[in-house]
Amino acid sequence: MRNSIRRLLATLSLGLLALGAAAQNFPERQVKFVVPYPPGGFNDTLARVSAEKLNKMWNQPVVVENRPGGNTTVGNLAVAKAPADGYTILITPLPFSALPGLYGATLPYDALKDFTPLVWAGSTQNALVVRNELPVNNVRELLEYARKNPGKLNYGSTGSGSSNHLTMELLMKMTGVKMAHIPYKGSAPAVTAMIGGEIDVLFDNVPNVLQHINGRRMKAIGVSGAQRSVLLPDTPTVAEAGVPGFEVNVWFGMQVPAGTPKAVVDKLNRDIVTLLKEPDVVQRFRNQGVEVAASTPEQFGALVRSEITKWTQLIREANIRIE
Repeated sequence: MRNSIRRLLATLSLGLLALGAAAQNFPERQVKFVVPYPPGGFNDTLARVSAEKLNKMWNQPVVVENRPGGNTTVGNLAVAKAPADGYTILITPLPFSALPGLYGATLPYDALKDFTPLVWAGSTQNALVVRNELPVNNVRELLEYARKNPGKLNYGSTGSGSSNHLTMELLMKMTGVKMAHIPYKGSAPAVTAMIGGEIDVLFDNVPNVLQHINGRRMKAIGVSGAQRSVLLPDTPTVAEAGVPGFEVNVWFGMQVPAGTPKAVVDKLNRDIVTLLKEPDVVQRFRNQGVEVAASTPEQFGALVRSEITKWTQLIREANIRIE
């Protein structure tokens, strides 16, 4: 009996040593970032900046693969099915947490069980903008106009389940106003529609609309976060402009397949946090309106869980559907 226990303990010790050695030597070959969007936008920037920095840090090739489609489910599923060895990393933004509510049982993976959180990389805000011709100049005036003109206002988004779609749905739920949703295939066509007068209202990432706000092609009346944006310091938060408690932070993170050894997860986290905190990265992201978070895996996991709960509840209560 004692010999059996000794053999078991020896086997376990060897296994732990092997895992430790694997993590210490990681990576020994190419690492891949999967971006579930087309090239362009901050998700792509996050992957490419990280790949460039890690390539130099590890002296191993680090590549970026864009896998758009299915409202990001194509890229997400590819990573869920990848080997759990740390060599495939998923760029994971806020819409990831909305998909369980939008798709329910038809989602081709389990958002919580099929992934291991790696790092919360950073956050930005959505700016609330209106077309120049709309006779409103602040959030209270927009809400009052919407109530006095039911069914006359429409709002754009970059697609059903996107952060700007959910942000507007949350605003309508908290205020009781109703506006018609017009989804577009990305930020560029939504912004073009705003400038052209096709839509009245739009929430979009601050960097996507900043030049048009500064160029007076649209009016900014609020931002979605708890504090004002450093890029729009004169624009109040939606909460301080008349909707107390309103807050949406547009976050960006990274995950790996479930079952990835903890030692590998910890090494990946340490190295990615290191690159995210480099001054040139902090400044580059800040210029795009993104503040670096550089969290632990546990902190990002807690964020993902809380966001899934938050957006699933909103999606069900507002009866939001994929359009």
